[in-house]
Amino acid sequence: MKKRKIIACALGIAVGLLSAAGCEAGGWEHEMFAPEFMQDAGASNYRYDSIVEQDFHETAKEPSSYFSLDRNTAGYSLVRAQINAGRQIASDSVRLEELINYFDYDFPAPEEGELSVSTYVSDCPWSENKLLTVGIRTEEKELGDVRSNYVLLIDSSGSMSARVQGLEGTTCMDLVKLTVSKLTERLTERDSVSIVTYASGSEEVLEPVLADEAGKERILRAVDGLNAYGSTYGSGGIEKAYANAEKYFSEEGNNRVILMTDGDFNVGLFSEAELKEFIGEKAKSGVYLSVLGYGMGNARDDFMQTLALNGNGNYAYIDTPLEAEKICGELGGMLTTVAKDAKAGMTFSENVKRYRILGYDMKTMSESDFNNSEKDAGEIGSNLCVVAVYEAELAQDVEGEPLAEVAVRYKTKEGEEREVTRTVENVSAAEEDIAFIACVAEFGLVLRCSAYRGNAALSAVVSRLDGMEEYLEGDIYKAEFRSLVKKAVSSGYYGN
Repeated sequence: MKKRKIIACALGIAVGLLSAAGCEAGGWEHEMFAPEFMQDAGASNYRYDSIVEQDFHETAKEPSSYFSLDRNTAGYSLVRAQINAGRQIASDSVRLEELINYFDYDFPAPEEGELSVSTYVSDCPWSENKLLTVGIRTEEKELGDVRSNYVLLIDSSGSMSARVQGLEGTTCMDLVKLTVSKLTERLTERDSVSIVTYASGSEEVLEPVLADEAGKERILRAVDGLNAYGSTYGSGGIEKAYANAEKYFSEEGNNRVILMTDGDFNVGLFSEAELKEFIGEKAKSGVYLSVLGYGMGNARDDFMQTLALNGNGNYAYIDTPLEAEKICGELGGMLTTVAKDAKAGMTFSENVKRYRILGYDMKTMSESDFNNSEKDAGEIGSNLCVVAVYEAELAQDVEGEPLAEVAVRYKTKEGEEREVTRTVENVSAAEEDIAFIACVAEFGLVLRCSAYRGNAALSAVVSRLDGMEEYLEGDIYKAEFRSLVKKAVSSGYYGN
């Protein structure tokens, strides 16, 4: 025991030295060098796609920027889980757009059509540049407007019995059951639900039932009886789930497989490339895939994100009961697509010397892809906000002048092509939403030790958030964000 204490003490000194070095030490990429006592069992299997941040672009050489739009929020929950577990953040887990898009904002709702676009210009807290913010809100549609066909594909393998860190006695399967309960509450009697599980094999544990009162009881009984055991025959579950979705396909409604897993995925007869192709082909036929991730031990964030992307769905990560409540509260947005193949383009005027987009690092596209109506892009659901932020260095004496033109292109559910355009003018925005978005962006830049963080500091973020007391009190998730930033400060990993 004494020997272990000495080792732990030595490791503690090493951690302190690395923490003091802060970003100059480069962080623990993918937590490869994190001390053993800082990790859950199996944390080495936790993988993220590599991110290469977008550099500044000279407007004179590259006046336009294009990217695919979606609203995945898993990145924020993953960051929160790491901070709550006492870990230093794996830099590739910080996807700035997913942090920013986790929250709801008071952007104008569309008066007609599927989405509205608004633009804002504000000071950049970490540099002398400006922030150009594009805010998108989609139209609100009620669940039950059309009949929906949902297949819940639940990972019931042994790894789902793992305890969720920070939740005494709660397993990943417990959180799945809670999620299904919350989801079921919000379904209507026009919705049908079936349940497929996979472990060592795959099984249909509930044939499709309408989500009326009796049907909801059957859904809850079926899920309540699930136990985690065995290996992870993921591809078998995927095949059976899609077969169910196609068998009970709703021509006029939503057809979606909802995968609930920790991501410890044995693809079985498929290679990963074949599985992505399979899911992509099913998406073209009208059956989309959404992914809900659980647990930090065996999860493959990179794989779950890829599945959702190829399945024209979305990806969220559930680490707490409050997060399950949030995700299910946004059920209409998660499961009801109103803007298909959504993408955005920003063309800067000579009033902007150079610019860079914050986040969307894995979602950039070429001008030809932006102009190609057949190019697959992101999907956005009902009554949701999507945000894009650029940091821009302006030319001299351009107050009130146009800075850029933004265009958002998408297809309606019926396949009609639409475009919404707006001019970005150099008029300062005082909205608290814009100030909060800047706080989230600065937080992300510090956590990922960004080369573009400038003077960013967590202490500065806390100071600004403390001045927004009334604003934060109106939103439990934004209030939680302030607590999370303070916890990151107290960890000592980030130098401020």
